[in-house]
Amino acid sequence: MSSSSTSSCDGSGNPSPPAAAASAAGPAAQWPRRQCRDVFWLVVFLLHLLVFGAALALFGLNRFRQADRFNIGRYANLTAEPWGTNTPAGSPDPAPAPPPPSVYRSEDPSVPASELTETYWKYYGAAGAVGAALAWAWLAAAAWRKDGGKVVMRTAVHCLTAYLAVVSVLCFWGKHFFWGVALAVGAGLHFLYVMSVLDRFPFTMLVLQKAVRMVRELPDVMRIAYAFVVVMLCWMALWSFGVSGIVAFGIPNGGQWWLLLIFSVSLFWTGAVLSNTVHVIVSGMVFLVLIHGGPAAATMPPKPLLKSLQYAVTTSFGSICYGSLFTAAIRTLRWEIRGIRSKIGSNECLLCCIDFLFHIVETLVRFFNKYAYVQIAVNGQSFNRSARDAWELFQSTGIESLVAYDCSGAILLMSTILGGLITGTCMGVWTYFKQSDKAVMVGSTSMLMGMILVSVAGLKFGMDNSKALSGPTPNCASSLEFHNLGLMDREDQ
Repeated sequence: MSSSSTSSCDGSGNPSPPAAAASAAGPAAQWPRRQCRDVFWLVVFLLHLLVFGAALALFGLNRFRQADRFNIGRYANLTAEPWGTNTPAGSPDPAPAPPPPSVYRSEDPSVPASELTETYWKYYGAAGAVGAALAWAWLAAAAWRKDGGKVVMRTAVHCLTAYLAVVSVLCFWGKHFFWGVALAVGAGLHFLYVMSVLDRFPFTMLVLQKAVRMVRELPDVMRIAYAFVVVMLCWMALWSFGVSGIVAFGIPNGGQWWLLLIFSVSLFWTGAVLSNTVHVIVSGMVFLVLIHGGPAAATMPPKPLLKSLQYAVTTSFGSICYGSLFTAAIRTLRWEIRGIRSKIGSNECLLCCIDFLFHIVETLVRFFNKYAYVQIAVNGQSFNRSARDAWELFQSTGIESLVAYDCSGAILLMSTILGGLITGTCMGVWTYFKQSDKAVMVGSTSMLMGMILVSVAGLKFGMDNSKALSGPTPNCASSLEFHNLGLMDREDQ
């Protein structure tokens, strides 16, 4: 890494040596005091954890070793009719006293009374183990190999379409036609997307390889990623305990699917918060490395990783919680509209409608984009202000075209989906041979668990986008970005 890539900026935006900046600013300026941002969303997220955690514990304990322990069945159309106590019609004997809740049964005859939380908890426990193993294997393959970026990209691009097609065939074989059609459509859309951006993959390969090289220089970042996977596993243990109780409960009229949807959204938000927290920590570390000239530079502040971690989980945590609600959905929608837009021919009416949708999504991206997390890590601003500053920085420096050309985020999403599919398939097949009627339910929720665990590991490589924002001013940021892109081109030719 040359000196031009590690320079800081003075007030006019001109590069200045990092040593001079550090000596002039003093130790106090290296770690400026920050205010808590987006406190409302921090409180909402913590209340969400408290409420949903209590609900998960309640549902899990309700059928743990005893069916309907807390008599929740009275809210779900359950009867108090015990097994083997039916009285013949016209009998003068009074009905026996209601039995304890442990022998209550549902009006739905397809739900046996013997299903308990521990019946399904083993499936979700195995799903967590498979997801964690895939996440750690993903990290090892990406970060500990010189060609890690190439391995990740080729695996995601070549395997996802085939795997989606295979799983859709399994769903058709198991007579789950809705899921079979959905996965088959997903395989087709993924294939079309890959074909539409095929010319961008060489540039994306350079970006991923540069990110992998930088990660190899920061081994402490790997430990943070592993630690956050463990934290996510701890929350998943409680989540899977509660969801196992819901699956075993046998709520009629589709009530199980609605409850699973609600708790899946909760799990998705929690996973996104942890993933983006890793992103902010890594972005802060990369910023310091680029500004000070390397991890071993004499001007590096003391304990940079711990300080970056402290900022991420305290003053900036509210902004992370806020942004995690919207960025993933908007980013995915933007990718899909871009792919459709590039395939439209001379149909002016359809092109006009797509352009209108694209304009709406682009407006949303201005306020909710993943590059805001880098500004949060560097400047400690609120999420909306960080997102606007990031987008204005791209537009004022001309980097927006490079960002649009980069597909590294899509590659990471493909890896996440592939990890979730592998986890969901393993658990779905196991459940099918044990309890075929719950295979789709267990498999779909296990897929979500695998996706979130892999995403916690994969977001660490979101730092390839942080180089564009790793300077205090736009001029410095643009010089760093263009230098690093030129450096990648020279190294990989």
